[in-house]
Amino acid sequence: MSIEVGSKLQGKVTGITNFGAFVELPEGSTGLVHISEVADNYVKDINDHLKVGDMVEVKVINVEKDGKIGLSIKKAKDRPERPERPERPERRESRGPSQRPRQGRTNDNRAPRENFESKMARFLKDSEDRLSSLKRNTESKRGGRGARRG
Repeated sequence: MSIEVGSKLQGKVTGITNFGAFVELPEGSTGLVHISEVADNYVKDINDHLKVGDMVEVKVINVEKDGKIGLSIKKAKDRPERPERPERPERRESRGPSQRPRQGRTNDNRAPRENFESKMARFLKDSEDRLSSLKRNTESKRGGRGARRG
């Protein structure tokens, strides 16, 4: 059986690194299961999931031109297919009071949203005020221009 993308194979874990596990496949070839392809949940330490010598079922996810084989343990597991989502009911064209589009207001008790220009102007003013006070305080400590001596 040749190794093709999408095929499921049995293999033996031959080595473990911090980024994945090497699995020996039939016909003597070796592939890598990246740590992100070991389990459905987050894997902090691969040693919690695999040990050298474990027999695992893997799915071939890619075969590089240079012979490198990418494997996945989590994609090899047979999962029931997700049921299709039920059709959404079509929306009514008439909008009630709760479905009116928001025009500059997020809630009745909040002020209208600030536009980009006024936010930018406020930011620049605050930034200039902070810079000038910072310069005033650091120049006097370093003995810069106009600092008092004595």
